[in-house]
Amino acid sequence: MKIHINRRVKAADVIYELSELFVERGAPNFLRSDNGSEFTAESVRQWLQRLGVKTLFIEPGSPWENGYIESFNAKMRDELLNGGIFDTIAKARVITERWRKTYNTIRPHSSLGYRPPAPEVRYPLSLPMATN
Repeated sequence: MKIHINRRVKAADVIYELSELFVERGAPNFLRSDNGSEFTAESVRQWLQRLGVKTLFIEPGSPWENGYIESFNAKMRDELLNGGIFDTIAKARVITERWRKTYNTIRPHSSLGYRPPAPEVRYPLSLPMATN
């Protein structure tokens, strides 16, 4: 998961953020989003089409069509956004990244049996030497 923070989000920002995710995880068959101008922009649609990614836009006023993100947005609002005032973009980025890491690696999720989705892996300071 990525969280892009800026005063406004442009189509170029969407392409940049999605390209990083696609490199890391592979391009999906479909991309579901709302009908925001940053997602419906011709440059984004053409870029996705070149990659073979089909778009699935939710109907305006129908947030239940994207229940996963609506649930996430509610948790983010309750656990992060309602809890403070962000004086600067930089401060918002730092605090949000800290929250994102906690959400993904520490915070228990009821749908996963109260486990985090991607627990943080800790490596020992030294690895045992292999013996033959």
